[in-house]
Amino acid sequence: MNKERILVVDDDIDIVNTLKIQLEREGYEVFCAYNGLEALEILETNMIHLILLDIMMPKLDGFSSIIKIREKQNIPILVMSAKTEESDKILGLSIGADDYISKPFQYREVLARVKSQLRRYMSLGGIHSASDEIRVGRLCYDFKAHTLTADGEPVKLTSTETRIIELLMRNPGRIFSAEEIYSRIWQEPIAYNGEKTVMVHIRRIREKIEINPGDPEYLKVVWGIGYKFEKK
Repeated sequence: MNKERILVVDDDIDIVNTLKIQLEREGYEVFCAYNGLEALEILETNMIHLILLDIMMPKLDGFSSIIKIREKQNIPILVMSAKTEESDKILGLSIGADDYISKPFQYREVLARVKSQLRRYMSLGGIHSASDEIRVGRLCYDFKAHTLTADGEPVKLTSTETRIIELLMRNPGRIFSAEEIYSRIWQEPIAYNGEKTVMVHIRRIREKIEINPGDPEYLKVVWGIGYKFEKK
């Protein structure tokens, strides 16, 4: 059985070395980087299943690294940071982090969160999630055919709705702001009333995929931040 691969990124050599030892004891294969640029280079040439990422680093900080990583990959990213303000946590999660661990931390906590994220990621298809299809609960999206089914029945989506659901299902659990959804789907900066436009499309998708659109199971609002497709 192939080992799951974890990338540890931190400019603190002691933290990197300790995490490497702890994770290898658990049976993981560990790659190490000491700034965001090194992390991106490793990701270009290696299959990685999860990233432990510091925020305050030279050359390319953690927030900028997350944005770059999310342009290509949906692997779990766990932020490790001494920046514990609520606004920093919200920013990290909103741009694509999956979890936030405050420094100083207990290594047992890190290991528990790593195992939890990997379990969810691999159950969603893991390294294969960008290929043919993804299944979440009642829903199945075929990325080649660009079609969605619910309980085995086809869901009729407009082209815009299809692009939105594909974006969200490729990144389960990630929070997207209305501005980011708009810029990605319409390929232009958000226009006047753009947030309302996104909201309307989200509501229409809910009406088509949710058993109870007023209490959605899959397509959730994160108040004050944006929208996400719920992990299962």
